[in-house]
Amino acid sequence: MEAGRVRRIKLGSQGLEVSAQGLGCMGMSAAFYGLPKPEEDMIALIHHAVHSGITFLDTSDVYGPFTNEILLGKALKGGVREKVELATKFGVSYADGKRETRGDPAYVRAACEASLKRLQLDCIDLYYQHRIDTRLPIEVTIGELKKLVEEGKIKYIGMSEASASTIRRAHAVHPITAVQLEWSLWSRDVEEEIIPTCRELGIGIVAYSPLARGFFSSGIKAVEKITNNQLLKLIPRFHPENLEHNKTIFERVNEMATRKGCTPSQLALAWVHHQGNDVCPIPGTTKIENFNQNIEALSVKLTPEEMVELESFASEDVVKGDRYSSEIATWETSETPPLSSWKAA
Repeated sequence: MEAGRVRRIKLGSQGLEVSAQGLGCMGMSAAFYGLPKPEEDMIALIHHAVHSGITFLDTSDVYGPFTNEILLGKALKGGVREKVELATKFGVSYADGKRETRGDPAYVRAACEASLKRLQLDCIDLYYQHRIDTRLPIEVTIGELKKLVEEGKIKYIGMSEASASTIRRAHAVHPITAVQLEWSLWSRDVEEEIIPTCRELGIGIVAYSPLARGFFSSGIKAVEKITNNQLLKLIPRFHPENLEHNKTIFERVNEMATRKGCTPSQLALAWVHHQGNDVCPIPGTTKIENFNQNIEALSVKLTPEEMVELESFASEDVVKGDRYSSEIATWETSETPPLSSWKAA
């Protein structure tokens, strides 16, 4: 697909415009999905993506940690920066080997300054709170982000894995441009309350893991190929007792894809694209051939009947296992104390 054929969408209501599909960069240098890949190959992939019209790049300071932002900083040199919309995140730290979620103002500012330095930038386009610090009111965290916007260090504010009420409270302090959440054929819990809340408030939706962490690429085979996988071990639906059952979902998607003349991953991505023009999926990959396949999902058209058929394959009562284990923070555990309690303290 040529660069000019990748449509653009407005993400949120504050003016951010991005390619209708993004590129998740986590797997390029973080060990969550196996060993980091050669730096020169990943830079070549990023350049190929931008040349192809996929200009919305997603990273985080915790990917590596830090090494993914350093990689992006190198890749954006030589005039590439002006062509992309860059999103990074803060809020998850691994101090002394322990995972901690932080949103206190001093940490927010220090994290932003550190990301700017690693990315070799003066300003971050979209800065997400990666996970919600439930020890303090969300208004306190967003208040510091608002200051960073006013100082020109970030352009737009985003949130990830936040509940509807947390999003509302944050948006009242400063407009939230995008909410990043897990949304795919088999992760649809956000549709009941979070998606409607975002649309009511004019907030863009960024869908991570739209291919179910590779499951909709080649089913169990995709999972088996990944060695030293830290992340999948924490996801119950990938545990053997559930995966054997869940493989039938892939088989049904694969059969439908064959009928339509596309790949199962293209079909799964197309389903996300058909959710609306306020939705941008960010599939990740480390291979140019997979990237080329993913971008063609933008050309796959689905009828309302096909959408219903697809959704029946992975309905809530069909998928076995939760999308995360209980120790991983999600929107379901993102409520924060009222602001009045903070003032009183």
